[in-house]
Amino acid sequence: MIKSMTGYGRAEAVHEGRKWVVEIRSLNHRYMEVIVRLPGALTPLEMEIKKKVGERLFRGRFDVTVQMDTSGIPGGAMQYDLDLPLLRNYLELLNIIRAELKLKEKADLNTVSRFREIFVPSERKLDATQAWVVLKDVLDEALTDLIRMREKEGAVIRKDFLARIGKIRKGLQMTKTRIPEVINEYQKRLSERVKELSGGLELDGMRLAQEVALLAEKTDITEEIVRLESHIDQLTKLLDSRDTVGRKIDFLLQEMCREVNTMGSKSSDVMLSHQVIELKSEITKLREQVQNVE
Repeated sequence: MIKSMTGYGRAEAVHEGRKWVVEIRSLNHRYMEVIVRLPGALTPLEMEIKKKVGERLFRGRFDVTVQMDTSGIPGGAMQYDLDLPLLRNYLELLNIIRAELKLKEKADLNTVSRFREIFVPSERKLDATQAWVVLKDVLDEALTDLIRMREKEGAVIRKDFLARIGKIRKGLQMTKTRIPEVINEYQKRLSERVKELSGGLELDGMRLAQEVALLAEKTDITEEIVRLESHIDQLTKLLDSRDTVGRKIDFLLQEMCREVNTMGSKSSDVMLSHQVIELKSEITKLREQVQNVE
């Protein structure tokens, strides 16, 4: 079953006073691209995360966001550090203000405690190796959620593909039915035209048959139809494949478009030309749709 390249997956877990949240968003992309956003202390895990995503997904752009939250978790009170360089800078600025304005008051603990920026969350106690033991399971769950959504959207795309393939098959059948009619009509028009120009003289049946045969050979699109039907059969099989088939489908659609263009260049019949336009329209819509297939 084909998969869409767009989707969203999310998972969370609580472990030792920390709440881990993993979100994955996927978009269309010609190749594989994984972008990871992590808390600073987990930066060493970036390659592990990319590797795990690559084991289960094969095409698309993936934005992976990992969040760690201790607020509201029993036993998970946030730990803070003091940004001493920032604090010293604040005190120097306060002393400059005090000297400039000739103030007597000095900065005390009550004053500096109002500067919230000097209190920063501490991540020093977070060991990346130990965190990975928990995080990899949360990541797996988020990937499963993402894949489930991509498969669901893929089923919708598959349904649309089959509907359009049905229209293409119907159009090809109408084309095959029309071809003998075009030859007969040409033979009839040619016969009437020759009689009109010759003043009703007897026609050379052999010569007329040769002209009709030349037209039939010049406008013969049997090979194109056979190849087109073969491509359609392959395309239908790919829609049920569990592999990554987006590029294969895109290639088949290019070949189908080439066959239809050749049919159009050989056709001199208005009805056939109109049918070719309809076939090309459906194939173009499929080519747009396949850009979202993994």
